[in-house]
Amino acid sequence: QEMVALVQENRAKVVLAEAEIPKAMADAFRSGNLGVMDYYNMRNVMADTSMRESIADPEKKSDIGGDS
Repeated sequence: QEMVALVQENRAKVVLAEAEIPKAMADAFRSGNLGVMDYYNMRNVMADTSMRESIADPEKKSDIGGDS
């Protein structure tokens, strides 16, 4: 029981942390720490990773790169 609660708590922390990513990226764009080409390269790596994961495990459904 305690382990299930701990897992759920950690998942909630991950969801909250993932929600901060777009805000941090927007701040990086505004401050000049992230350029357009950096962003496109990052998205390309994410899409490539998603493709490789889908090839390795076709049953797994990935949401990276599919929503843009």
